[in-house]
Amino acid sequence: MPRGPKAATVDLTGGEQAELERLLRRRGVGQALAQRIRIVLACAEPGATNLGVARALGISRPTVATWRRRFAAHRLEGLTDAPRSGAPRRIGDEAVERPVALTLEEAPRNATHWSTRAMARRAGMSQSAVSRIWRAFGLRPHRAETFKLSSDPAFIDKVRDIVGLYLAPPERALVLCVDEKPQIQAAQGTAPAFPLRPGQPERRTHDYRRHGTLDLFAALDVKAGAVGCADIPPGDRAQGPMVIGACERRHRSVEFRAFLDRVERGVPPGLEVHLVLDNLKTHKTRLIHDWLIKRPHFHLHFTPTGASWLNLVECWFALLSRRRLERGAFTSTGDLEAAILAYIAETNTNPKPFVWAKTADDILASVARFCQRTSNSDH
Repeated sequence: MPRGPKAATVDLTGGEQAELERLLRRRGVGQALAQRIRIVLACAEPGATNLGVARALGISRPTVATWRRRFAAHRLEGLTDAPRSGAPRRIGDEAVERPVALTLEEAPRNATHWSTRAMARRAGMSQSAVSRIWRAFGLRPHRAETFKLSSDPAFIDKVRDIVGLYLAPPERALVLCVDEKPQIQAAQGTAPAFPLRPGQPERRTHDYRRHGTLDLFAALDVKAGAVGCADIPPGDRAQGPMVIGACERRHRSVEFRAFLDRVERGVPPGLEVHLVLDNLKTHKTRLIHDWLIKRPHFHLHFTPTGASWLNLVECWFALLSRRRLERGAFTSTGDLEAAILAYIAETNTNPKPFVWAKTADDILASVARFCQRTSNSDH
């Protein structure tokens, strides 16, 4: 015979069923609440027992019984945690509002931003209380970020042009993001680094020896795998972003034209080529103009002034710097060039695509909202 009290009956109305399923699908729902919803939905099935639900969900039978009973007694409100006991608040809402308003609306004397100690003196409360209030409201006065708004009069047209290439590349055409990464230092620390150990990060000397610099020219394939380096056999070209790269000692128009020759050698015949690049002077010299006149299948698309973030190759440059250059030790420019070319080869062997998700309308609307919040933006 069954022992213990009889399990509470769970009969869901249509509205409760829909609300529980909506909460379960919602992004960001807490794991605890999601588990309670699964318990209630499983207990609402005909003939469901606490033991059967516990085995199906991999939890204990008392847990199932608790939330089944709570839901039967309090319905949807019973799935939330009950108020916990504890000491009453000693800081009221008005006292909390004061440091928040001061942080947002005033600046301290003889300082550019508030510290917890300065705010504690100004608001008449403890430093720990100010810290807790700032954490609760997401206030971090010690941090500041930079931004740049493009002043290009053709900003809107250029954004629509380039984003259109990313989201809907033309048929029988290749879209390449081209840029230079200048003055890459072949740097080496003045002493060997201390390796990573448990409880201690890797440590390097602050000063370094410089053994010269290199300039990297790179072209990133937006269509992810339509073309790669000329040195890679066609059978080895995997799907993903492919990079054509070359290291030079300088980045004049002569070197840029030589890099365009390299790009042309890596492009299959019969394709239109669209190059996304910035407004560097070396991209607009007479030498480059004459090169383009002889190759009408090459089309240039310039990013707006001060908007290099529109060029996807900048994402790859960021990965190259973070993963290979920033903590590398190079004894010569030859050593540095070998490391860069090895990273390019690894990118082409195991490519991971950069997917552009924002439409031109989304970008322009975001910039418009930012300009409205920024005083004297002149945009």
